[in-house]
Amino acid sequence: MNGITLWEEVPALGTVGIKEVARRAGVSPGTVSNVLNRPERVAAATRARVEEAIREMGFVRNGSAATLRAGQSRAIGLVVLDVGNPFFVAVARGVEDVVSDRDHAVILCNSGESPEREARNLRVLAEQRVRGLLITPTDEDLSRLDLLRERGVAVVLVDHFATGDVCSVAVDDVAGGNLAVAHLLDRGARRLAYVTGPLAIRQCADRRKGARRALRAAGLPARALEDIVVPEMNANGGGLAAEKLLAGDLPDAIFCANDLLALGVLRALSQAGVRVPDDVALIGYDDIEFSSAAAVPLSSIRQPTYQLGKIATELLLDECDDPGGHAHQQIMFQPELVVRESSR
Repeated sequence: MNGITLWEEVPALGTVGIKEVARRAGVSPGTVSNVLNRPERVAAATRARVEEAIREMGFVRNGSAATLRAGQSRAIGLVVLDVGNPFFVAVARGVEDVVSDRDHAVILCNSGESPEREARNLRVLAEQRVRGLLITPTDEDLSRLDLLRERGVAVVLVDHFATGDVCSVAVDDVAGGNLAVAHLLDRGARRLAYVTGPLAIRQCADRRKGARRALRAAGLPARALEDIVVPEMNANGGGLAAEKLLAGDLPDAIFCANDLLALGVLRALSQAGVRVPDDVALIGYDDIEFSSAAAVPLSSIRQPTYQLGKIATELLLDECDDPGGHAHQQIMFQPELVVRESSR
């Protein structure tokens, strides 16, 4: 049998140290340390011999000890609003692809759209001595980030625009809200509803601002758009919003702040016998994978989710590697309207 294929062939974790690897490879412990930390200093043949000994003996470096010596780990924190939202899954995929290529790891935290929970996550990440932080904040109060930034931890905002001394990668949500409602108005809607999470969340507020911009451009008053605010931006929240709408006169069209809300609205309307789009047009936001596969394929505003995660991580690690020479950037992507059956 070639190579290590059975767990029992690998020594128990922690039983093999640098000295044992050095003896197996016939080198000094310092040479093993250089292979692990500064491989460019070791001749190729010697490095290959040490790496072979590491594989044969199942050596695992003591990351905790290295972290204590360096003051930081090779992990970065990723704090998102809702880990169950496919939007953030796609963002995390972009993050993971970059960090794995650069020999880092990701600690994923879910704020659940709660500032208090976000603050707890940040304390834990500070205790873990993360090297950098990617975060979609729960609100506009960024002072909670000071704990990490005062310790020299680089921070990049994801899906949240910023100015000044921090990098950010975001999508123009005002433009996205404008696109969504302008589309609904073009198909004849004059009474609309905006189903959203808490307006303290920047994305919710900006998408509403864009929606109202479209109303003004069409010569309609702000009251033509009714706000339906729910506590959670998921399918259950969409169901709650639909109950409120069904209790009164249905609008001509519904704009939802994300696709999970829209899918919840769609399910509840269908169960009540309301036809989409014949009775009510519907559009979501994010264009998650499930949108096109819904019972009535969902129109949506598409965001470059993978690119958000990828570019934010590149900015973060560049700042970690060269904090003195790093220039903060604020990158803004433009959204795209995707029209499907729910609003045709």
